[in-house]
Amino acid sequence: MTRPAAPTRRRFLLAALTGCTALGITVSLAACATSTFPFIPSHYTFSQQQVQDAVQRKFPYQRTVSQVFDVALTNPVVGFLPDANRVSVKLDARLASPFMPQPVDGVFTLSSELAYDAASKSVVLKSPSVDNVSVSGQAQAYTQQINAAAAVLATQLLTNYPIYTFKPEQLQFAGVNYEPGTITILTNGIRVQIVEK
Repeated sequence: MTRPAAPTRRRFLLAALTGCTALGITVSLAACATSTFPFIPSHYTFSQQQVQDAVQRKFPYQRTVSQVFDVALTNPVVGFLPDANRVSVKLDARLASPFMPQPVDGVFTLSSELAYDAASKSVVLKSPSVDNVSVSGQAQAYTQQINAAAAVLATQLLTNYPIYTFKPEQLQFAGVNYEPGTITILTNGIRVQIVEK
């Protein structure tokens, strides 16, 4: 008695998918069923690789800080801190100073909140901070100055830096405007809620 149900279910599913395809919109079945609007997804999720690619474009980065340290930053590695709802960036650092006989290597670990910037339609890094600075050798005598230099660099380098920019068609459908809402850091991605404006 259950056999006729399967073809009926298949016909219904095919009709739903055909409805989406007929409008020339490529969406997942989950996106068809969202409560926001039948053809606007309720959220977008960006992978760690997408964020890595966006941050990578900023490097290598070189800067003289307070006329004391020449700092070169390379090899950013993006991570996610879901418990703190922040993105982390680990960087290789090379510091040179007239106060040190030779350049030293170290590692800076920074983290940042995310926010939506309506003017640029971008998800951007906000309020970056230095979580850890690790240097070796003679540079350890200048830990306080290096931490201060790292904080300046974090602000200059990452504040309002876009990691994803929405296309206009991603935030508009049938004359209705949408915008990103809550931004949540997951263990394997960043989930951005889409809400009606």
